[in-house]
Amino acid sequence: MNQDNSRRDKNPCRWYDSTSGMKRAYDSGMLDRKWIDDYCMKGGQGCVRKKRFEEEGYVSPDYVLPDGTVDERLKK
Repeated sequence: MNQDNSRRDKNPCRWYDSTSGMKRAYDSGMLDRKWIDDYCMKGGQGCVRKKRFEEEGYVSPDYVLPDGTVDERLKK
């Protein structure tokens, strides 16, 4: 995929901002870009964190990944 297509395909999740645990982890180099590309830049589609927040008001801990698994490296 060329860069023009990848930019066009991006649809940032409405929760991907400076308060996002995933954004902070990625920006600090602790989270692989695949998580951002596969969830955050696809409007949060399939993201357990987004679903729980929007449906239950539950804010997932920063160490919970978009697929619901726990990344021990992100625990502080």
